[in-house]
Amino acid sequence: MDLSQPTQENIAFMIEGIKTKLRMASGAAMQASAFSTEQYEDIQEVYDIVMNNPNLSISEVEALVSELGRLRKK
Repeated sequence: MDLSQPTQENIAFMIEGIKTKLRMASGAAMQASAFSTEQYEDIQEVYDIVMNNPNLSISEVEALVSELGRLRKK
């Protein structure tokens, strides 16, 4: 998938990938529609960290989830 374009479809792809990789129990609360393309670069940065790090610690996962929460639309 070409993630170079800040589209809602790409955000949905990245959020689903993050939820799957982090095995988020509260994944249902993390809907792609809750994110704006205005935060695309930040979301992509979180996605890259998650996908490129095979072993995230609990504190790293918590920090990433917290960052995603911060990026959600108010």
